[in-house]
Amino acid sequence: MHKIKFLFACIVYLHCLSAQETFPVNGVFNKNHNYYAFTNATIYADYETVIENGTLLIKDGVIVDVGDKITLPKGTVVYNLKGKYIYPSLIDAFTGYGLPEVKKASRNRSETPQYETATKGAYNWNQAIRAEFDAVREFAYDKKAAEDYRKIGFGTVLTIERDGIARGTAAVVTLADSKENETVLLDRAAAGYSFDKGSSTQQYPSSLMGAIALLRQTYLDAQWYKENQKKTEYNASLAAWNNIQNLPQLVEVKDRLSVL
Repeated sequence: MHKIKFLFACIVYLHCLSAQETFPVNGVFNKNHNYYAFTNATIYADYETVIENGTLLIKDGVIVDVGDKITLPKGTVVYNLKGKYIYPSLIDAFTGYGLPEVKKASRNRSETPQYETATKGAYNWNQAIRAEFDAVREFAYDKKAAEDYRKIGFGTVLTIERDGIARGTAAVVTLADSKENETVLLDRAAAGYSFDKGSSTQQYPSSLMGAIALLRQTYLDAQWYKENQKKTEYNASLAAWNNIQNLPQLVEVKDRLSVL
């Protein structure tokens, strides 16, 4: 049977199957390249294919084959799963897994309104435009959260920073008990947006109309920034905005009317 691309939930428990390719080894080097076979299980290979008394063959954390008539390579480590079931793991396509907690801004009415950005650096004039943010750069394995996800059948998630009107890029990661460099499947999977300025302490925007106006203006600003070859400024937010327009665009909304 052809190779299967599914990530099965059982894989996330087998961190010993993954290999560190770019990290130095502190101690005796012993890279295990054994095949692992899970036999005699009822395997749901996809939504319409059920294999009775099936075998799932894995090497280096990747599914090599699945079926009911598989020849096992010499030296394969075999686990008899008679009476048990193997399913493709679920994928949560919208999480903040492994990213820092976002603290929503709160301002006292007695404070002086903040009209200028407080973000240091060559970024956009509005703090809620954070197109330069890359989730993969901030992602950190969270043992407790990963365990909670796995217990209810998830093996992979898309993680995105839920902060700001332009949120930068999201990453796809597995919930394996392993290092970050081994669990990232796709570093830039989508670009995120919303109508909520999140942690921004800036006065504007303060309404849905203002958030939409800011988005519209940023599209125009980014177009000008891309097309104007004689510009004399650098804007990391607009540069990043232009670089992620070819990705799937995810917009978080709070109700059905906002979808419109």
